[in-house]
Amino acid sequence: MHPALAADLARFPALLQSARDFAAGEVSGLAERPVAHRGAAPDPAVLPGSGTGAEGALARFAERWAPGFSGSAGPRYLGFVTGGATPASVAGDWLTAAYDQNVSGDAGSWAAALERETVAWLRELFGLGEAHSGAFVTGATVSNTVGLAIGREWVGERLGVDVSRAGASALGPVDVLSGSPHSSVAKALSVLGIGRDRLRPVPVLPGNREAVDVDALEAALAALDGRPAIVVANAGTVNTVDFDDLRAIAALRERYGFWLHVDAAFGGFAALSPVYDRLVDGLDAADSVCVDLHKWLNVPYDAAVQFTRRRDLQVRVFHNASPYLGLPSGEPDFLHLTPENSRRLRALPAWFSLVAYGRAGHREIVERNAALAAQLGEGVEALAGLRLLAPVRLNVVCFTLADDPTREGVSALAEAAAATGETFLTPTVYGGVPALRAAFSNWRTSEADVARVLAALDA
Repeated sequence: MHPALAADLARFPALLQSARDFAAGEVSGLAERPVAHRGAAPDPAVLPGSGTGAEGALARFAERWAPGFSGSAGPRYLGFVTGGATPASVAGDWLTAAYDQNVSGDAGSWAAALERETVAWLRELFGLGEAHSGAFVTGATVSNTVGLAIGREWVGERLGVDVSRAGASALGPVDVLSGSPHSSVAKALSVLGIGRDRLRPVPVLPGNREAVDVDALEAALAALDGRPAIVVANAGTVNTVDFDDLRAIAALRERYGFWLHVDAAFGGFAALSPVYDRLVDGLDAADSVCVDLHKWLNVPYDAAVQFTRRRDLQVRVFHNASPYLGLPSGEPDFLHLTPENSRRLRALPAWFSLVAYGRAGHREIVERNAALAAQLGEGVEALAGLRLLAPVRLNVVCFTLADDPTREGVSALAEAAAATGETFLTPTVYGGVPALRAAFSNWRTSEADVARVLAALDA
């Protein structure tokens, strides 16, 4: 054994303690750490020859790289939709690395059974029935891709084509209809060979809405003359957290043939609260569902879950036929359900957080974040130089400059706020207007943080 490896093995408990002490120091200062680091990264170094051992690596990281890491796990990082990592989920994530299980299947470990238990808990948490099965994936993009891949196979089933064998070209053009799809949907269609250009926008409701007009959707479906299609419904749009009428969309399947995929990446968490669960009424009717867990479940990157009613089609798409893997039968191994063969035990941090805080704890995070978003929205309206572009429906505040909101002016505001070290916001365009969006999904965020964000915007 290499001397550095042997020395690290002999001192392994002490090394873990060193890493623990360093991480604890970083987390304890997270609330005051600059939310975004704007400086230039160090120049690339040469590959080490003999190596320094783990203690040396930790020291070098602490000196060279740690100062430039963002405070994205902290309470005032409001860019994208970024959760933090609850204490329990961090503990679970550390154990995930320590056990280093390959959750491709059940052979020799209970890890896959733990993932199935966690998926079942999440299914219940989001109000889905036992008809939905699921698996962990890396994030919303892969979750959407898996759901749409199963939908593509369903289209083939309706047309008498085995897409998994014949390829997407055997289908001919596939129509994918949506009102306000996330950009990851177009990316998924590109990966799946359906094509970005097959994503057909459907008019949304009037009156500053992003939710699809169900009558317009029905007209688009009727125009297909019975050809099967895929409908991507949105449970929480990225700009204003608007929700499609999932129940009404599902009812259209009585007259038109389509696969209903619901992108509920973060909006699905509305199901946790009786104040907001009406927004996801009808989610259980979906054929496939995307939920991103490193958003509002506040588990470490990367973690998401996908659900579907058609596991048989999922296996047809993703099964791996090899003598050493066996064929899927009964309860299929996870390697037959997702793009990966080798799979990290992403379920363990979620399992830890669900056991530690339960439904009630995660409901509190959702409701507190929503209340804080409303508070920021009120504060934005009170600032003379800013204006809201949409009502604060759940956890995102979409706003812009009060006068002449150019892309350059809005970017300058975002840069100025980031330069204070107090907050980080991401740009968007809503209704043709350049804007900023503040997304609340971190378990640590408080009213005091909202006050600091407002002060940074008013500086």
